[in-house]
Amino acid sequence: MKFKKYKCFLNQLGIKFNYGSFKGIFFISSLSYFCFYFFNNLGQISFNIDLVKNGNSLLLSFLFCILSVFFNAYAWKNIVLWFGKINDKRNLVSFYVLTNILKYVPGGIWHFVERFNLIKNISNTKLALYSTLIEPYFMLCAAFLLASTGIIFSPLMIFILIPLGFLNRKLIYIVLMKLESLKSKAYDALKLGNSDYQVKQKINLTSFFPTKAFLYETGFLITKFVGFLICFNTIYQGKNINIIFLLVIFSVSWSIGLIVPASPSGVGVFEAAFIFLINKNLPQNIIIVSLIYFRLISTSADLFLSLPFLCKRFLKKI
Repeated sequence: MKFKKYKCFLNQLGIKFNYGSFKGIFFISSLSYFCFYFFNNLGQISFNIDLVKNGNSLLLSFLFCILSVFFNAYAWKNIVLWFGKINDKRNLVSFYVLTNILKYVPGGIWHFVERFNLIKNISNTKLALYSTLIEPYFMLCAAFLLASTGIIFSPLMIFILIPLGFLNRKLIYIVLMKLESLKSKAYDALKLGNSDYQVKQKINLTSFFPTKAFLYETGFLITKFVGFLICFNTIYQGKNINIIFLLVIFSVSWSIGLIVPASPSGVGVFEAAFIFLINKNLPQNIIIVSLIYFRLISTSADLFLSLPFLCKRFLKKI
């Protein structure tokens, strides 16, 4: 029913797009691309790691992945605070950490739904909506900032910083005003009651640039990259690697996994993009094994931190 309402809204705007089909096609294409290279290198792939010798390295990667979740949580908290005052700040970080595992649930939006409902309850619908929707844009800008270090390889990489220029109070207000102008059409198309979307108070961005939120988001990506780098070094031992080159590839691949509609948390898309961009600059079998280990470790970190939330949900159903 909801899908039909959204489809009606898009049709009224003259947009005809089968989102579900595109999402499925892109996910299958990405997964197929990854599987092709996986089976093509199957004879050279080995998952055998000496846990006595390398166990500490894998544990360190796990700890960096846990740290990245907390950086991300503090970034979200500061995004919310940048958008305006809220009545309860204490549980934002813990709630973000606990619900982070929901990004792996099919649909890829349920972590946003949980956070939107929390902010709506302690503040207002408008602040909850905009602060939740804009978080991925912060991640994208932070990823582009790290990817821009690739300027040492190509001066054109400087243009990847353009989205960062839009992350300021003046331009954000313009975007919000445009969204406001579409509200009346959205109400009619989606047949929503205005009472559900009444604005209780104005959004009040507290500073021109969200410095704290952006720094925390950058820290999130750096710690994620360090977690991957540890996995890579554990497998690719005794070889010289260009860390800046890996950082650029990691940041761009992670961005693609974020912005392209595909599987939950970019599973399959991030890996396929990484293999495609790295090309033959590094052994493909090493890259594939590193990506698989990193995905398992990062997902395990999310699951570990979200166990109390999952247990609470499970007990409610009993």
